[in-house]
Amino acid sequence: MKEALRSVGVPTAASAAVSSAASAREFAERVGFPLILKPRSGAGASGTVRVDSVAELDSALGVFGGQGVESIAVEEFVEGHEGFYDTIAVDGRVAVDFVSHYYPNVLEAMRTRWISPQFVATNRIDSAPEYGELRELGARVIAALGIGTSATHMEWFFGPKGLRFSEIGCRPPGVGAWDLYSAGNDMDLYRAWADAIVHGSVGGSPSRRFASGIVALRPSQDGSISGYSGVDELQQRYGEWVIDAHLPPPGTPTQGVEAGYMANAYVRMKHPDYDTLRGMLDDVGRTLHVYAS
Repeated sequence: MKEALRSVGVPTAASAAVSSAASAREFAERVGFPLILKPRSGAGASGTVRVDSVAELDSALGVFGGQGVESIAVEEFVEGHEGFYDTIAVDGRVAVDFVSHYYPNVLEAMRTRWISPQFVATNRIDSAPEYGELRELGARVIAALGIGTSATHMEWFFGPKGLRFSEIGCRPPGVGAWDLYSAGNDMDLYRAWADAIVHGSVGGSPSRRFASGIVALRPSQDGSISGYSGVDELQQRYGEWVIDAHLPPPGTPTQGVEAGYMANAYVRMKHPDYDTLRGMLDDVGRTLHVYAS
């Protein structure tokens, strides 16, 4: 995928598929550290590691070898903010699109228990000109890969090296992102997808009335959920802006931090102002505690 996009000038991190330690070390010598390693059979951030030296590279390769991994993706580490650009494309044309931001980036979020990570869908995509470059990049990727009528989910980074493509799939985003888009835009994305496939048209456009987002709440430790604090306080403060919340009852087995945004407890919210929503989600992350034993 990345080789195809680099060949038409789409900016993306240097990467390679390697099946030997020698090939991995050759890539590291050519590109430099840090690097990202990921089993090619992995999904999401599963199994992904960052290495900053030859010693760390050799250690990670040893772990992958012990797990029977036959091929890994090795990639230049791109510093910057991470987000995703999602579309429904019809005959290769973007018919409807959305932009979401990760706080913090996924690799950090899936490794650090005390963080209550968020992703937030902006409602400023039409009004903030800075999103123009991202929309142009997304359209170029869809055209270059010959994507016709499909949902798409594209990850990107923006940092000192500018905007960089990360990856794309011909599918909706995971972890309920379409629920957030639907709640924030007065439309049913699932129906729009069906209309695109059956009728060749999404049958509407997003209102951009609300920004919407999710904050994941990690239990204090792995085990079984024993209780919560801060729920009533937050309901009184922000109840009108809550889309829904998932608070598994006491006794529910927990899942590890690496299991993702909807693995344990979470709250989803919306607000007309993006910055206000970010502040509310931060407050939920600080105030609503999940206890486990």
